[in-house]
Amino acid sequence: MVKWIGRGLGIVLVVGAVVFFGILPGIVEKGQNSVADHAPYPVTAEAQALHDSLTIGDLHADSLLWNRDLLKRADRGHVDFPRLREGNVAVQVFTTVTKSPAGQNYDHNSADARDNITLLGIAQLWPVKSWFNLTERGLYMAKRMQRYEEKAPEQVRILRTKSDLDDVLAARANGHALTGALIGSEGGHILEGDLANLDRIYDAGFRLMGLTHFFDNALGGSLHGEEEHGLTDFGRDVVRAMVNKHMVIDLAHASPQMAREVIEMTDQPLILSHTGIHSHCEVKRNFPDELMQQIAATGGVIGIGYWADVTCDASPDGVARTIKAAVDLVGADHVALGSDYDGSVAVEFDSSELAALTQALMDQGLSETEIASVMGGNMVRVLRQILPD
Repeated sequence: MVKWIGRGLGIVLVVGAVVFFGILPGIVEKGQNSVADHAPYPVTAEAQALHDSLTIGDLHADSLLWNRDLLKRADRGHVDFPRLREGNVAVQVFTTVTKSPAGQNYDHNSADARDNITLLGIAQLWPVKSWFNLTERGLYMAKRMQRYEEKAPEQVRILRTKSDLDDVLAARANGHALTGALIGSEGGHILEGDLANLDRIYDAGFRLMGLTHFFDNALGGSLHGEEEHGLTDFGRDVVRAMVNKHMVIDLAHASPQMAREVIEMTDQPLILSHTGIHSHCEVKRNFPDELMQQIAATGGVIGIGYWADVTCDASPDGVARTIKAAVDLVGADHVALGSDYDGSVAVEFDSSELAALTQALMDQGLSETEIASVMGGNMVRVLRQILPD
C-alpha cells in the first residue's frame, strides 16, 4: 500500500510539474497578451503599397519576458520575427521586464509589493541565479536575443552601433528580410543600485533603458509609485553615465518631476516609448501635454501605444486618432510607434497587421511624408543621433 501511495504521489508531482512548468506559462501569456477577435482589416492597394515602402520601427515590446521561440510564428502573443516580417517592421525595441508589483495599477504601487516576475521566471525555468537578482534576469533575456541572432543572422541583427542600424537598413533595401533588434530595460532597477551593472548590461547589448517602471526605485520616482519624487543622486549618476555611453534614455513610467529633471540635465534627444496623449485620452498614464512638448523639444520622440488604457480606443482607427492628436500637439517629426506589445496588454491588431494602421493614418488625413516619419523615420533619426559609432 505504501508503495502504491508513493507512486501515486510521484505521478501527482510529475503532472503538477508538467502543468506548472510546461503549460501554465503559455496559458498566462495568452490571457495577458490577447488580440481581439476581428475580421481582416480592409487595406487598399494604395495603403499596402505605401506600407511596403516604409521603414517601420517600434519603440517598445516586452516579448522577451515570455518563453516563446521568437524565430517561430506563434498562436499567442503579439510579436515574433515571422510576424514582424509580415508587418514590414525594420527595427524593434525588445525591452526586458525584471520586476512587476502584485496588484499593479497606474495610480499607486509599493516597491515592497510581491514581485510577479519571480514566479513567472521560476515557472519558465529561467536560470536559478536570475530568480532573485534583477540584473541576472535582464542578462538572461538579452542572452536569448543573442541566441536568436546566432541561430538566424539572416533574420535578426542586434543593434549596438549606428553601423549596425545602417547595415540592417541597407540589407532591407536590397531585399533581405532582416529585422534590427535593440535591447532595452523597462526600469533602472535592473542595476540593483550598482552603477557597475550599467557596464554589464551595456556589454550584453543594452542600448536603451527606462529609468523607472511601476514603482519607485534607486534612481527616483515612478509615475505610479508612492511619492512621484524626482531623481536621486544615484539616478543622476546613471543618467550621466547613459549619456556618456550613448544609450537611449526612456522617460516612460517616470514621474513628471523625474522627467523634467532629466530634460534639464541632458542635451540629447529623449524618448517616451509607449504612451498616449492626455488631452486626447485623459488618464494618469499619459503625461500632461506641456511635458510632452518639452520632451519633443529635446529632439526626441513620443511613442504611441496600441492599448485602450492610453488611447481610449485600441482599434487601428483609434490608435491612428491618437497619433493624429500627437502630431497636432508636438509635430509630425516627434511622433513614433510604441506598441507595448506582449506587455500584458490587450490589443486589436498584432505586429503582422500593421498595414491596417497605415491605412488608418491615411484615413486620418496624414500625408505620406508624415506617415513615413511616424511609422519609423523619426525613430531611426533619433537612434542615429544617439547610438555609438
